[in-house]
Amino acid sequence: MRLPLGWWAVVAGLAACSGGGSAAERAAAGAAIALTATPEEIQILWDEAMEAYRRGEFSTTADNLERLVLEFPPGDPRVSKAHFYLGESYLAMKDQLQAVREFRRVSDERPNDPLAPVALLRAADAYAELWSRPELDPSYGQTALATYQELLNRYPESKAADRGRARILALEEWFASKEFKTAMFYLRNKAWDSAILYLKGMVADYPRAEVAPQALEKLVEAYRKLGYEDDVEETCGYMRRFHRDEAETAAACPVTIQES
Repeated sequence: MRLPLGWWAVVAGLAACSGGGSAAERAAAGAAIALTATPEEIQILWDEAMEAYRRGEFSTTADNLERLVLEFPPGDPRVSKAHFYLGESYLAMKDQLQAVREFRRVSDERPNDPLAPVALLRAADAYAELWSRPELDPSYGQTALATYQELLNRYPESKAADRGRARILALEEWFASKEFKTAMFYLRNKAWDSAILYLKGMVADYPRAEVAPQALEKLVEAYRKLGYEDDVEETCGYMRRFHRDEAETAAACPVTIQES
């Protein structure tokens, strides 16, 4: 991070005052006054940062914006934009957690700013990026889901909330996929009861997931292995009601002559 000239003076003063240097040097350091950038210098640095961002030079963008957030006068409307574009720059550089911190500076410190809803959305996106495959530890995925839900609660009418709802559906597909793969592991090992627990939980939590018909078919299969005929009938009734036209329903629950 490039510090403004005045900050280097402060750093030098602190170093001298910490015990190094002569008494005269420490006295001089104590009298050092931090210089601040002029409004014209701030505008030039801001323009440079935005141009670097447009060129995809995210490291340069971050360096300039880190300096700017120290130089902006109180109440400057560019502060929120600076933190937002810092977040975008860190996200582009795959530093997702630092990106979250910058996006949160906007949504939490300036909740009425027009950028606050989209900043919260992007914080959730950053967490979602950290859950790269369904079979991995879903902790970041769960945090992403909670952050999307926070977005819907805080800014339900925003365009960012509409995008958040779509992201939630995509995340739920991943959670459903993870649960289904775990259930299939138990099925392959003939651990029927454990498989049933995961399949029932997946269908209950994510009934609209693409994998739901497959999960129900495997659930019927597990019930039949254990001779749970009442559960077979109940599950088949559910499948015929909510997944009537799915191939899995016909395969798992063929209609008998009496039923037809």
